[in-house]
Amino acid sequence: MESKRLPHKLWIIVGLTLVVCASAHADRRQERAAETYMPRIEKILTENIVPFWYDKTIDRENGGYTINHDQQSRPLGPGTKMIVTQARTVWLFSRLARAGYRPDDYLEAAEHGYRFLTEKMWDQQHGGFYWEVDATGDQQLKPRKHLYGQSFALYAISEYYLAGGKDEAREFAVRFFNLLEEKAYDKTYGGYRESFEPDWTQTLASVSTYMGVPADLKLMNTHLHLLEALTTFYRATNHPLARERLLELINIQTNTVVRKNLGACTDKYDPDWTPRLDGNYAQVSYGHDIENIWLLMDACNAIGVSNYPFGDLYTTLFDYSLTFGYDDTEGGVYYTGPFNEPATNRDKSWWVQAEVIASALHMFRFTNDPLYLSVFEKTFGYIENHMVDWENGEWHHIITPQGTVQGNKASPWKSGYHNGRAMIECIEILSAWKP
Repeated sequence: MESKRLPHKLWIIVGLTLVVCASAHADRRQERAAETYMPRIEKILTENIVPFWYDKTIDRENGGYTINHDQQSRPLGPGTKMIVTQARTVWLFSRLARAGYRPDDYLEAAEHGYRFLTEKMWDQQHGGFYWEVDATGDQQLKPRKHLYGQSFALYAISEYYLAGGKDEAREFAVRFFNLLEEKAYDKTYGGYRESFEPDWTQTLASVSTYMGVPADLKLMNTHLHLLEALTTFYRATNHPLARERLLELINIQTNTVVRKNLGACTDKYDPDWTPRLDGNYAQVSYGHDIENIWLLMDACNAIGVSNYPFGDLYTTLFDYSLTFGYDDTEGGVYYTGPFNEPATNRDKSWWVQAEVIASALHMFRFTNDPLYLSVFEKTFGYIENHMVDWENGEWHHIITPQGTVQGNKASPWKSGYHNGRAMIECIEILSAWKP
C-alpha cells in the first residue's frame, strides 16, 4: 500500500516546488523592475513634471493656476480657468504632499488652488462649481454644471483634506457630496444625471453639453471619474452612503458599460443605460478601458471588496486594447478604434500612455503575468524616449503616427494629473518590490 502512495506524495512535492520556484521567479522580476525603473520614474516626476506645474502655473495675482502654455512651455497669457484642470492641479499638489514630496511647498500650492475653487468657482447661491471662469474668477464664462467637472472638484477637495487634515476641507467635501446626492443622483435608473443649469435644473436634452454630447446622455467617462472621486472621498470620510454609491459605480463600470459580446466598454448611454452605438459612438477608447481597470481595483481596495471576482473582466478589457490598440513595435497605445478592428485614430496621447503604465503595473501585481510587465516596460520606454520633453518640461500632448508633436503643454484639458498620478502610482507599487 505504501508504494502506491509514494508517487502521489512525490507529485505533491513536485507541485509545491514548482509553485515556490514560480513565486521566487516572480519576486526576482519584481525586484529587477524596482531597481531598473524607480530611479527613472522619480526623475521624470521630480525633474520634468512637477517643476513645470509648480514653477510656471501658480497664479499669485488672481488665485488658482494659469494653465495656458504652448508646445515649448511658453506662457500664452492669462487664459481662462476651467474646473477640470483647476481641480486636477489642486489634486496633484495635494497628492505630492501626501506622498512626501516637499510637503510644505506643495500643500501651500494646493491650498492656493483650493481657495480659488471654493471662493471663485463655487456658486455661492446654488452650490456646485461653474465649468469655466475668466482668469480673475470674477466672470462666469460657462456657468452650467456638469458632473464630469463636479467629480474632479470632489476628488481634489478630498485629496486636499487627506494631505493637510484641515477639518474645513472635510466638511466642505461632505456638504458637496450631499448636494450631488440631492441634485444629481438618479434614483430611478441608477448612476448620475450629468448636465445642469446653474440652478441645478436639468439641461434640455437638445442642448449640447460642455462634453460635446446631448445633455440627457450618461457617459462611462463621467462615471469612471465619479468612481475615482468617491474612492478618495470615502477614504477621507468613511461616509456610509459614499460606500453604497461606490458599490453601485463598481457595478456600472464592471457591467453596465461593458459590451459583453465585445470585451470592451462604450461611452454613451440613454438615461436608462440603453447603450448608444449610433454614428461615431460605436468605438472603443483604449485609454479609458485600461484606466477603468486600475481605478476599479483601487475602489474595491478602498471599501474592502475583493478584486478577484473581476479578474476575468480586467484581463478581457486589457487584452482587447492590446489586440487592437497596442503598438507592439515602439510601445504605447493608440487613441480609439471601431469594434473588433485595428485602431483608426493612431495618435498617441500623453494621458493614454500614463494610464497604460499605471494599469499594467497594477495588472502585473494582480496576476504575476509577465505580459503586463512587458507592456509596462515597452510603453515606459516610449514615454521616456518620445513623450517626455526634457528641454522644455512636461510631456508632449500628442505624437502622431508620423512622429510629429502636436498640442500645447498646458490647456483647459491638459494638466499634470494623468502623468503625475501615474508616476506616483508606479513608484508606490515598485517601492514595495525593492529588495
